[in-house]
Amino acid sequence: MTARLARLTILLSSTLLALGAVAQAQSFSFATPARLVPQVLATYPHDPQAFTQGLLWHDGVLYESTGLRGQSSLRRVDLQSGEVLERRPVSRPAEQLSGPNALPDYFAEGLALVDGRLIQLTWTEGEAFVYDLATFERLDTYTYEGEGWGLCYDGRYLYHSDGTPYLSLRDPQTFELIVKFAVTIQGQTLAANLLNELECVGDLVYGNLWQTDFIVQIDKRDGQVVGIIDARELLTAEERAALSPNAVLNGIAHNPETDTFYITGKLWPKLYEVRFVPMSG
Repeated sequence: MTARLARLTILLSSTLLALGAVAQAQSFSFATPARLVPQVLATYPHDPQAFTQGLLWHDGVLYESTGLRGQSSLRRVDLQSGEVLERRPVSRPAEQLSGPNALPDYFAEGLALVDGRLIQLTWTEGEAFVYDLATFERLDTYTYEGEGWGLCYDGRYLYHSDGTPYLSLRDPQTFELIVKFAVTIQGQTLAANLLNELECVGDLVYGNLWQTDFIVQIDKRDGQVVGIIDARELLTAEERAALSPNAVLNGIAHNPETDTFYITGKLWPKLYEVRFVPMSG
């Protein structure tokens, strides 16, 4: 566990305790988030070169957005083998990457599926690419202000995280901003630079907390964190020691047929099928 991860873990735990005490003292009625852990049902191979930024499940296949400049991609992946069935690089044209006016290459981020179209965010470029699900042909490009981190679709709206404590609600056909709302935990706004990859399931938005082993369940109706998933025991000490500091938990995909989740991390060699169950003790 890195020093930053340890500090964030301690901070999150102490924040929950402190906020609970404040709420009790001031007679606030904020509910304490449920404490959950991932129950591992199966383990599958995952490309250890994939810097996972977005993950979703559709019709028996995983779709993955991977980041890093010069290495970003959109992928179709076989669950059982981890084989990349199709890969589309996400990069600027060569003429934009060289010369005195050269631009930095794209850094791909979150991924969502809307009516047969994949929408992929970029980190700092303010562009979201739209692809045909079947062919990966690029169909359109949306623009937006701010950064792109996580993205998910609930069948009505897109939810977009951007490195702030806020989620942006967007029109799935135009990507226009409808409203932004704060994510709160027991009445206090969540810290910046935490909300990362997202997954929409029912009334909840699941969000990885960047550089931690925690996932939060956010009630999309009011922005309150209603559950905290502690995934610190997902990796053994030996597995964690073999990873680089940037190889953090990231990537959540829900399988509605089995009501299970697939979770992995950046540069992780494994992907886990899990259910989130109450923490014992």
